[in-house]
Amino acid sequence: MAGSANVTLTGTRRDGRRPRSGVSRMFRGNRPPAAVAAAFTLAQLALVRPGMGLGWDETVYVSQVSGHAPAAFFSAPRARGISLLVAPVTSWSSSTPLLRGYLAVLSGLALFLALRAWRGLFPVRVLALAGGLFASLWVTLFYGPQAMPNYWVAVGALAAVACFLRARADRADRAALWGLAASAALMAWMRPTDAVWTTLPLLAVALYRRHWRPLAALLAGLAAGAVQWVIEAYVSYGGLAQRLSDASAIQGGLGRHLAVADQLRSLGGRALCRPCTGEMPHPLVTVWWFVLPVLALYGLAVAVRARRTAGTLLPSLCAATAAFPYLFMIGYAAPRFLLPAYALLAIPVAGALVHLATATVTATGRVRRTAVVGLVAAGLVAHLAVQIAVLEHTVARTTAAHRDWARTAAELHRLGVRPPCLLTGQDAIPIAFYAGCSSAATSGHNANTTRAGIEQAALRTPVATLVPAGGRPPAYARSWPSTAFGGLRLYHVTPAAG
Repeated sequence: MAGSANVTLTGTRRDGRRPRSGVSRMFRGNRPPAAVAAAFTLAQLALVRPGMGLGWDETVYVSQVSGHAPAAFFSAPRARGISLLVAPVTSWSSSTPLLRGYLAVLSGLALFLALRAWRGLFPVRVLALAGGLFASLWVTLFYGPQAMPNYWVAVGALAAVACFLRARADRADRAALWGLAASAALMAWMRPTDAVWTTLPLLAVALYRRHWRPLAALLAGLAAGAVQWVIEAYVSYGGLAQRLSDASAIQGGLGRHLAVADQLRSLGGRALCRPCTGEMPHPLVTVWWFVLPVLALYGLAVAVRARRTAGTLLPSLCAATAAFPYLFMIGYAAPRFLLPAYALLAIPVAGALVHLATATVTATGRVRRTAVVGLVAAGLVAHLAVQIAVLEHTVARTTAAHRDWARTAAELHRLGVRPPCLLTGQDAIPIAFYAGCSSAATSGHNANTTRAGIEQAALRTPVATLVPAGGRPPAYARSWPSTAFGGLRLYHVTPAAG
């Protein structure tokens, strides 16, 4: 009752103002992160055009829960978390703009919740800056509204580390334990192997320090998220060991591979760098990548001096283990692979930048302070300009490629290859989705049928084989009529014409 002495029975203060509700106070304390998350959502809708069309991997994930096209072959490394995430839209609508808008809003909300988990561990301005740094990367903006799992592993990792820190600091904080379990489940739901790599430092600290409750919550979350993937391994892939082996083979064989240069090449806007050849992007495009670990180490040094090491060290360690397999164990690169590392490093980097702009300069060094603040601000503006430029270039190129797939699908429809139908050959998986057809392959990572199976299908339904211009068709299609279109030759047959 002491806290309500200034409040009358009518619910107003004695000065005539109404007291702030708990929701109002919560919102007020979270305004900067909320503003960052809202800006992130709006930037996605403005810069990543909703009509960009679906990419190759997106068509695989979406087709699993879509009424627009049959489910594409689901290879061993994939998990069904992203398919279930988009199901509320794709199960009843084939609208790509609607799906993009749904994911943009959802990704903004997820970023806000992940940043909110850090409240009390760092000042609000550090959290807002961390969110802004992560959200302004072109790769974050590009994949936020896409039906891809990597962004969701990133926000899950960001929230999981915060919840772990809160849970180990306060044994009575049940919300932190539930948050830790939910965040771990989200990561494992999306990409089980990434979830394990990312949480290795948390598992190690929990065991070493005997934090049994956080350890139990973390393991329960990982198990809950991965259980479907493990069951599916035994039902469809010959067991867990076989699925892991198949996944490794599809990724080129996990082993000793130095992919650092490959990741640098991908920063210029290459969604998949396999094989990763060609020139490096302009230094202005890659300089932030070299500054990132330097600032993270500086932020760690500041935390050590302030005797608040855990809040900076733990996300840095998790970032390192999350990035390790993609820098040193696979022979190709994609910028989205490092999204969890970027999200986690944003915390120590933001702390370093705030320290540079404030605490490192005394009140008597006004000129020096102005110079430091101006340098940090100029660097951030230049960084943002580069990221937007790369994003615009990437979106334009990707949109053009997706439109080519849509035009090829329209041409197949004109030739009589309409649902129910089957496509094989070059880019068969995404083009089949656009055309509403099934896709099949007799070899490679997506092999799911035989030559005899395709020949039998051609007796019942329209079938087309897509061959690069100048290439040779497979033996079963050599007698089929063909049409040249957009760099491909379309060999096609229908039961009526067959």
